[in-house]
Amino acid sequence: MLVLALDTATTDLVAGVVDTEAAKTLAEATVATRAHNEQLVPTVQVLLDEASLTFADLDAIVVGCGPGPFTGLRVGMATASALGQALGIPVHGVCTHDAVAVDRQGDVLVVTDARRREVYWARYNDGARVAGPEVCKPADLPVEQVDVLSVPDNLAEQVTVVAGTIAYHAPAPAGLVAVADLSATPEPLVPLYLRRPDAVPPKQAPKSPALP
Repeated sequence: MLVLALDTATTDLVAGVVDTEAAKTLAEATVATRAHNEQLVPTVQVLLDEASLTFADLDAIVVGCGPGPFTGLRVGMATASALGQALGIPVHGVCTHDAVAVDRQGDVLVVTDARRREVYWARYNDGARVAGPEVCKPADLPVEQVDVLSVPDNLAEQVTVVAGTIAYHAPAPAGLVAVADLSATPEPLVPLYLRRPDAVPPKQAPKSPALP
């Protein structure tokens, strides 16, 4: 099965083509950018060319559903949904943090930037999620010590966690595919924003007593 894997939940644009039968990533790219909308589709086209494939050769799509900020996250999910509908192939949504931790042993804490001076986090034991994903202030992470901490460089000094290893790991295409159940009927894509929307319905103005 040829699977297109996408993730725009972080400041990294992640895309790749994975051959599940050969257990091989045919082409992949991880680009540090905030211009996901402009770069995602051209990047996918370059990767397909590199793998000597076309969109019609794809059998499924896997997309990271966060947690992540609204603007970046919706780019990957909307693109995956549109491609899936156009090609008539299934689209599977997965937790971005799960893809980071899937092949890592021990007690792992995955932390990503939620902006607004907050972080998204999830904790894993031998690749299985045991807590999260949640959002909080960096200093309020509910953990004291882990074997591996995956955290972006810009947040490392704000995180008060003791870790055996500290390094940032972006979600890899193979990791995204590994945590997806490709044999199951895909569920509707649900973004993991973990926050209430900024926009709220305006309050209804009180009726003037002068009106009948």
